[in-house]
Amino acid sequence: MSLQDKYKPLTDAATAAGVSDLQVREQDGILYIDGTATDGKTKDQLWDVYNQVDPDYRSGDLVLNINVTPAAAGSKATVVTDESNLNIRKGPGTDQPIVGKAAHGASVTLLNQTNDQWWLVKTESGEEGYAYARYLKAE
Repeated sequence: MSLQDKYKPLTDAATAAGVSDLQVREQDGILYIDGTATDGKTKDQLWDVYNQVDPDYRSGDLVLNINVTPAAAGSKATVVTDESNLNIRKGPGTDQPIVGKAAHGASVTLLNQTNDQWWLVKTESGEEGYAYARYLKAE
């Protein structure tokens, strides 16, 4: 079985999820999948598919290089939690106190990206604090 056949469920999932600039190439017994996802949740779903095809990523025959489209400071993002509210924290970390909440589906303004995991945001009610980037989708 070729590597492209082995990882077809992963490339199909990437296509179905709308990964842009999707490139698949094989070199020296390794399959490379590159592209850009619209959000962190999509990237996580692709890693889940990868784990189903190759449990615990043991084969070492795939490089999954999916980046997430960066949002720009000043733009809006939608809260994409499963059902609950998104905690807005005093600082970038789950150990920081909660200073507010943003409802599922609410819009927030992105003020500054602290790192790959945290954004300084402002809610529609004017609360300012840090939100976990995985639960924000650029509008």
